[in-house]
Amino acid sequence: MPPERLSPALARRVALAAQGFGGPGSQADAPSVGTRRLNATIDRLGLLQIDSVNVFERSHYLPLFARLGDYDRSTLDRLTFRPGRYIEYWAHEAALIPVGSWPLLRWRMADYRARWLADNDSWLSANPRMAQWLLDEIRDLGPLPASLVEHDANVRTGPWWGWGAVKQGLESLFRVGALVSAGRRRFERVYALPEQVLPPEVLEVEVSRHDAHKRLLAHAARAQGVATASDLADYFRLKTADVMPALRELHDEGVVVPVAVDGWGRAAWLHRDARLPRRIDADALLSPFDPVVWTRPRAERLFDFHYRIEIYTPLEKRVHGYYVLPVLQDDRLVARVDLKSDRQQGVLRVQAAWRERDLPVDAMRLAGLLERAATWQGLDSVEVASRGDLADDLRGALHARSGG
Repeated sequence: MPPERLSPALARRVALAAQGFGGPGSQADAPSVGTRRLNATIDRLGLLQIDSVNVFERSHYLPLFARLGDYDRSTLDRLTFRPGRYIEYWAHEAALIPVGSWPLLRWRMADYRARWLADNDSWLSANPRMAQWLLDEIRDLGPLPASLVEHDANVRTGPWWGWGAVKQGLESLFRVGALVSAGRRRFERVYALPEQVLPPEVLEVEVSRHDAHKRLLAHAARAQGVATASDLADYFRLKTADVMPALRELHDEGVVVPVAVDGWGRAAWLHRDARLPRRIDADALLSPFDPVVWTRPRAERLFDFHYRIEIYTPLEKRVHGYYVLPVLQDDRLVARVDLKSDRQQGVLRVQAAWRERDLPVDAMRLAGLLERAATWQGLDSVEVASRGDLADDLRGALHARSGG
C-alpha cells in the first residue's frame, strides 16, 4: 500500500527520483551516453524547454547534463533539430516534445485559433491574405526559416511584407498548428506544413480534449512523482477546469493516490509507480528552466528555495547574478552559481557563488562538478570571481583540486 503521509525529505527524494536523479540511468551509473539514454531521459521528462539565452549554455541541453553527465550535444541536435522523433510546440513554454505528443496538444492549437479569429485585432484575423501567402510559400518551396521567407518577400515586387510581419505571421500559424517545426538551423526555427514533417500515423490521430488532458496529466504525475494539482497542471500549462475531471479519473483508475506531505498545507498526489528512495546521490547544475525548479512555488515547497531568474532585471537590482543555476547536492538545493562560458578565453567563469541559507555545501564536490561542466563545454579551466559568500571556499577547492 502507498503511504498516506510523506515527510518533506521523502517528498523531495520522490520528486527527484521521478525526474531521473539517483537511480538507474543516472549519471553515476555509466559513463557512456548515447542516443538510447538521451531518448529515455527525454521520454521520462516529456519535454525539454527551449530558451535562446546562451551565456552558459542553452537551456534544453542542461537537463540532460544534470541527469546523465557529459554527452555529445551534436548527438542531441541530430535527435531533436531534424524531423523525426521530436518536434517543437508550446507545451510548458516553447519546448521539444516527442512527436507522438503533438496530437495531444491540438486542443491548444484550436483554442489559439478560436480566440484569435474572434478578435478582429489579432494578426490571424487582420492578415488572411498574408497568412495564405506564407502557407503557399512553404508549400511551394518546402520548409524554411523566417529569415529566408523574409528575404523572399523583400526581393519580390508587389504588396509584400517586412521582417516583423513575416515572423509574427509564421509564429501565429505555428501556434494554431497550420505550420509545424521542421527542426532548427543555427538555432533558428524552420517552419513547415504538417504534412511535410509529420507521418500519417501522427497526422491522423484524433484525441478528444478530455483524453488529451488525461494523458498529459498522467505524464506530469509520473514525471513529478508527488505533486499538488496545481503542480500537475503547470507541467503542461493546463487549466484547472480541465485538470480536475481528468485527475478524478486518474484517481479512480489508481494511477494517482492522495497523500499528505507535512508542511505543504494542501492535497498532494502520488503516482502509483513513484519510487520511494531512502537517499538520492546527485550532483547537478539545474537550468532555470529545468522541471525540478521551473514551477517556482513547487521549488519553494520542495526545497524551501526561493528562485527568480534575473536575466531581465537591471544590473543594479540583481541579487544573485545574471544566469544563476541552482546547485543540487543529493536531495537539497544547497547553492547558486552565476555561470558564463567565456569561449574566447576557454574559461568557465563563476561570476558569483552563493550558499543557500544555512545548508552545508560540499565545495570540493561543486568544484568537481564545475570542472566537468567546463570540459563538457570544451573549456580549459574554471575561474571564480569574488562575488558571493561561497566564492572564497569554491576558489580554494578548485585550487586544491589542481594540486596548488
